[in-house]
Amino acid sequence: MTSAPINPILAGCRRCGLVQRVAPVPERHRALCPRCGAVVREALGDRGPGAGAAALALAALILFVPALLLPVMRLEKFGHVRTATIWTGARDLVADGQVAIGLLVFVCSILIPIAKLVATLALGAGLVTGRAGMLTHAGLEWLGRWGMLDVLLVAVLVATVKLGDYADVSAGPGAGAFAAVVVLSLLASARLDPHALWAGETA
Repeated sequence: MTSAPINPILAGCRRCGLVQRVAPVPERHRALCPRCGAVVREALGDRGPGAGAAALALAALILFVPALLLPVMRLEKFGHVRTATIWTGARDLVADGQVAIGLLVFVCSILIPIAKLVATLALGAGLVTGRAGMLTHAGLEWLGRWGMLDVLLVAVLVATVKLGDYADVSAGPGAGAFAAVVVLSLLASARLDPHALWAGETA
């Protein structure tokens, strides 16, 4: 028994916003926007509509372990050397009485990135579909608004530590791992196509 063909769907171009009807795309082909030439829809193939996004999200989750456990900062002040990881940084801030900043570090640098990656992995792997998938994707979009808080977080930490001219600060191996997690997370979000995720529902 053969599956029913997928009917054309309405898709909006992410670059120019043009809404258009897009027919099923043959294997190894892509549908391009007639106005700006951006990719609107790709062939689903045997890997599923979000296989690329799921693979990138999984790689980011694996790298998140060393990003949390390896030192991201090496601080030398008055001859004393101290290293800090993301996890110990949040914990020490709370222990020192700076609860608000410690919670900000924990939420923005640990909780939100993990939630985004897990949601991207679940959507890309097809673990959640239908209304649950719609709600998960909406939550993923909402979490994306808080991505710039990482920049604010760095500014707050620099002001808190009061580096001045008396401290020598250098990045640790955890900083590279965390940067790789950020890049993979951005690529996974860009690779995730919500239209393709709903393609099976329009059959």
